Amino acid sequence: MTDASIHDRQPARTDAAQDEAIGLIDVFTALAARWRLLVATPVVVGALALGVTTPALIPPTFTARTTFLPPQQTQSAAGSAMASLGALAGLMGGGVKTTSDQYVGLMQSVTMEDRIVDRFDLMKVYNAKYRVDARRSLESKVRITIGKKDGLISVEADSDSPTLAADMANQYVVELRRMTSELALTEAQQRRVFFETELKKTRVKLAEAQQALQGGGFNPGALKTEPQSAAETYARVKAETTSAEVALQAMRSSLADTAPEVQRQVALLGALRAQLEQLERDTPTTGNADYVSRYREFKYQEKLVELFSQQYEMARLDESRDGAVVQVVDPATPPEKKSGPKRLSTAIAAAVFSGVLLVLWILVRYFWQRARANPQMAGKLQHLHEAWRR
Repeated sequence: MTDASIHDRQPARTDAAQDEAIGLIDVFTALAARWRLLVATPVVVGALALGVTTPALIPPTFTARTTFLPPQQTQSAAGSAMASLGALAGLMGGGVKTTSDQYVGLMQSVTMEDRIVDRFDLMKVYNAKYRVDARRSLESKVRITIGKKDGLISVEADSDSPTLAADMANQYVVELRRMTSELALTEAQQRRVFFETELKKTRVKLAEAQQALQGGGFNPGALKTEPQSAAETYARVKAETTSAEVALQAMRSSLADTAPEVQRQVALLGALRAQLEQLERDTPTTGNADYVSRYREFKYQEKLVELFSQQYEMARLDESRDGAVVQVVDPATPPEKKSGPKRLSTAIAAAVFSGVLLVLWILVRYFWQRARANPQMAGKLQHLHEAWRR
């Protein structure tokens, strides 16, 4: 490359640098020409924002917070024993990631929100015409979070009244305790509800069997034909058969028929049924057969009541030890300081935002005027205007 060509390119680069420098100088000149406006506008806007956020115009917001330890589900001592009566643990489902997520979902439910709305008459507080509007306002003022490190659940409530904010946060804990006592959430609670229901039904059947037995009259000859020990054996085997059927039905709801647990339960049920059929064949078909059948039914229901009563008490004991107790770590108290609006931060943000907008407006207006002053750019702008109008 010759020296002449190098000297020819240097002026071109110098001209481009000069044009860029001139453009920056023009921009700073345009901004400097309006420095009073650039200074005064943010100051005025910030002052207005500071004045608008006064307590007289915007009521202060107070935030109260309560923190509690969610109920912990532990493996119950009777959990393995329940396998002989039904795999109830499968009823829990796998949709919820953790226990804390489950309890947060309960506190965010419509039932919980409606109770809070009714407790504090929030439809009147929020000037809501419909209940759904009150729930939405409540959701915007209450935040329920789970600590990533400690796993504690926190409830933060906002209100213009410090007392109301604290009461709302604490009420969530009260309503959670109430809801957990009404719902069967843990494995022990599910077993307790299951056996409570079965126990009630079996007691009704026991009363009916007792009335039927008394209606047939006491027959000493029947007792000789069907000794009490034989009747109790029959009742025990039949009760065990019923328990095995319940367990098999529960297993099949969560396991395949080829599973080893299901196969063992089928074999056990088959053996119990064979033994029960043998005992039924030994029942006399003449004489006091009707009385014997009534006596057997009575003893069978009596055994079931005894069995379900034992399992019900075990489930209640496990439920009491299952940790299903909401333990409050930090109860909410009326806050002493407001949490919002933050007047100084709002004023500074408004001043900065208005200053940025003003700078953009000045630069756009400056370049627009320069473009109109350039004949070539003016023609392009004219074409753009005509295309826009079309």
